[in-house]
Amino acid sequence: MEKNDHAVAAPVPEQLDHTMTAIAIPDQPNAIEIGTAPLPGATAQEAWHSQYGSRFARNVTVATITPFLPDPASASGAAVVVAPGGGFLTLSMENEGWDVARALAKRGVAAFVLKYRLNQTPADMAEFKRSMDEMFSNTGRRPPRPDPEQMKVHLAPQLEDSCAAFALIRNRAAEWKIDPDRIGMVGFSAGAMLTLATALVGENAKPAFIGAIYGPLAALTIPADAPPLFVALAADDPFFANSGFGLIESWRAAKKPVEFHLYEQGGHGFGMYPKETTSTGWFNAFVSWLTMHGMLKPKA
Repeated sequence: MEKNDHAVAAPVPEQLDHTMTAIAIPDQPNAIEIGTAPLPGATAQEAWHSQYGSRFARNVTVATITPFLPDPASASGAAVVVAPGGGFLTLSMENEGWDVARALAKRGVAAFVLKYRLNQTPADMAEFKRSMDEMFSNTGRRPPRPDPEQMKVHLAPQLEDSCAAFALIRNRAAEWKIDPDRIGMVGFSAGAMLTLATALVGENAKPAFIGAIYGPLAALTIPADAPPLFVALAADDPFFANSGFGLIESWRAAKKPVEFHLYEQGGHGFGMYPKETTSTGWFNAFVSWLTMHGMLKPKA
């Protein structure tokens, strides 16, 4: 079980520091390599930085999962793979990873933070910041419209990592007291895109349920075995709020369970940050949804 080695006081919105500052790679004693190969052709070394009062990883070349296991007395047997976001160039490991996983474990759900392999970025912090600013600016003008077949190509390393994470968790399900048929996934931004790809085209992953938090909402072809879907987005999200709700309509047209929360305010990347917007309630809504689907009680 992951200890609270990474715990820090949650920042209030007005205290969030937008400056990117290089930091040492945090100690991650419970991280488990999932067995996918190092990123082909990678030359940059993994590096971390702080921003918005949180910690981010980049140039990840070796994928891991970090378990956050619930108290056995309250464990439901359900589990969630948590996929942080960051445009496939960085990973919001704290706000969209560790903090989410701790909160799930407190509700009796085992959580596994997936540190998936990333596209390479400049080693120099100033160059890296410029590349991120350019990417998000372009994303704002042309939101990604992922197609399942394109996902297989463009997200090949990340998709391999998420599928390997599911395989590893199922292989050790007895050890971690997890029901292998009740393992879901929740992702944020780019992690939401990876979550959708895992459910729609992932090799033998078959999540029992998925959550897409401020991810793309383009219409997709939904397979017959698509899992229940939970979606949360802020109406003032600069990237994904103005391209319609095709994803929701696709799930409904396929007669698959879907729940959609459109918050008036919250922007992009709110995650577990405490904000004075109703978007902060997404986590409690997600837990209520998991409860409705029977994931917070042990199987009879």
